Amino acid sequence: MLEKPVGTGPYMVSEWVRGDQLVLTKNANYWGENIGAETLVFKWSTESAQRLLELQSGTVDGIDNVGPDDFATVEGDSNLALFNRPALNIMYIGFNNNPTNEGFDNAANPLANEKVRQAIAMGIDRNRIVDNFYPAGSEVASHFTPCSIPNGCVGDEWYAFDVEAAKALLTEAGYPDGFETVLNYRDVVRGYLPDPNVVAQDLQAQLKENLNITLNIEVMESGAFLAAADAGQLQGLHMLGWGADYPDQTNFLGYHFGAGASLQFGDKFEDITSALESGAQLASDADRAPFYEAANNAIRTHVPMIPVAHGGSALAFKASVEGAFASPLGNEEFSVMSNGTDTFVWMQNAEPISLYCADETDGESLRACEQITQSLLGYEVGGTAVVPVLAESYEVNADLTEWTFKLRPGVVFHDGSTFDANDVVTSLSIQWDAANPLHTGNTGAFSYWSGLFGAFLNAPAQ
Repeated sequence: MLEKPVGTGPYMVSEWVRGDQLVLTKNANYWGENIGAETLVFKWSTESAQRLLELQSGTVDGIDNVGPDDFATVEGDSNLALFNRPALNIMYIGFNNNPTNEGFDNAANPLANEKVRQAIAMGIDRNRIVDNFYPAGSEVASHFTPCSIPNGCVGDEWYAFDVEAAKALLTEAGYPDGFETVLNYRDVVRGYLPDPNVVAQDLQAQLKENLNITLNIEVMESGAFLAAADAGQLQGLHMLGWGADYPDQTNFLGYHFGAGASLQFGDKFEDITSALESGAQLASDADRAPFYEAANNAIRTHVPMIPVAHGGSALAFKASVEGAFASPLGNEEFSVMSNGTDTFVWMQNAEPISLYCADETDGESLRACEQITQSLLGYEVGGTAVVPVLAESYEVNADLTEWTFKLRPGVVFHDGSTFDANDVVTSLSIQWDAANPLHTGNTGAFSYWSGLFGAFLNAPAQ
């Protein structure tokens, strides 16, 4: 399940050499059209300069996240083509707001104090970070959700940079001389965070200079970092981000701050969770607006995190690649691309964590999964319009509580078995039912399910 899933997609796993490459081969029994190469190779490098060098030398056909300083280089090279990706993402600085935690030797956690979190929100110059370390197409976040998503930016904008007001709040909270804490992050490049190391160092410098807060930087391995964040085990501050899976507030606010969301920010806030629950139950954007306005304003008040940037990013391909594109959702499909040879090599920022993507949230893992496994519905190539995939059509009852899908006939899995309704039920029950023997996954968190649909069936007692 983790390393060689059996799916219905255009590609299937041939070999995964951990630390080196993931090799996929074309699915000869694929129900749809696949004009891609016979062999699709995923490679990775954390360094944008290395990725670009590989592309320039011709050893790879496409790369993700062109470095902020390399956009002009790609655009000026007739052998290459640049594809800008819309900034449907958010980079944020999260807090652990639990009253006590190991990061403070079981003493009172300053970050449990709302005024401290508000002070830090005012004491960081987010414009400086975006201006210095982000590429063209990026913007300082006024809200957690990008404004292009319906109801993303209703409610008050985020705090302006104001050192004096921040110092006054910190003094009022009982920390006039600052304090010491930790900043955790993973050293992986994402569209929402093009250079995590320099951003971490700038945050460290800003908080020391502006509020006398000492940040001890601790870099973690990507999978361990995500697991710790989801379990609420990170101490102090952390840098993380999110790219849209689908363009709706439930994917941004609901997933991160709802009642069933992960524990990365510590304790929940009832005024946030109740507004999100009410908004998620309505279909009309106009009807939902008051609830998302209330949620955005409550998030601004409680500061479970600081929204920093909606990061612009770009992909680059050899100019000779036909069908190349950048997806606003980061789900590039290589079955529609052709380089005229039997092998297509793609280089991204990091190695997939696993290929059991019901239990992953990392974009580098999800992109690989989506070449192998499929869903009932999906998105048009390069866009966000919903299109049928394994479901040919669907019907919905009047109150939107019952959805009936008509499955595509003649679909077979990579192993030759026939796809039917039982497979859909099994795929869902594995995630929902904590007692299911396959409800193990990678971390076992299945945070997409709990974040979007609520509690698990047969959940163990807390």
